[in-house]
Amino acid sequence: MERAEIYVRNLERALETLKLADSRAREVAELAEAYLRDSKHYLSRGDVITSIAAASYAEGLLDALRLLGYAEFAWSRPSEVEKNYKKVLIAGTFELLHPGHISYMEQAWRLGRVVAVVSRDVNAAKIKGRSIAIPAENRARVVSSIYYVHKARMGYEDDMLRVVEEEKPDVVLLGANQPFDERSLAEKLRRRGVEAQILRANPYDCDLCSTTKIINKILETFCESSRRI
Repeated sequence: MERAEIYVRNLERALETLKLADSRAREVAELAEAYLRDSKHYLSRGDVITSIAAASYAEGLLDALRLLGYAEFAWSRPSEVEKNYKKVLIAGTFELLHPGHISYMEQAWRLGRVVAVVSRDVNAAKIKGRSIAIPAENRARVVSSIYYVHKARMGYEDDMLRVVEEEKPDVVLLGANQPFDERSLAEKLRRRGVEAQILRANPYDCDLCSTTKIINKILETFCESSRRI
């Protein structure tokens, strides 16, 4: 499984650095990107063989473009990728996904393999101060389909740090506005035998980068439409 993940990561890096010398090669490059998406999908489902097969198709297309002189890209040795490959844990309610969530996930993805922990309904309600409309199982399924997330799972109701102990991440990336102190969290994890680097994601500002704002906007729009009727 880990080797397959490293292989996928190497392809991601190659596509990030891809430079096309001929616009006619764009369609082939897009096909390689599609195979990579398939590879990540099967890998997230635990189907390593199909994942590697799809990744091999992507690699073959990129190599063909390079041999024909249509493209250039950086291809690292698996050992180099493995050396810098990290497991990154993120967490949140993820009730209504918005650009702020996507930015958070993308920042984590750039650090390594992303495990997203989705809060249970009870815990999320305590944090939000209101009931949660979308069940945790549904939220986890939606999050697992995001390109930047390798695996999504739910946390525990009784112990927030238990899931961190189980996953043993190299990095815990906190959301920009999550109310946790980095030093305090690192010390709590250290006591549990988890030596993880605690980082803070950069904020992403937009008009509707908040579940509450989205809900209010929907209600406002609905009320205006009702009055017109």
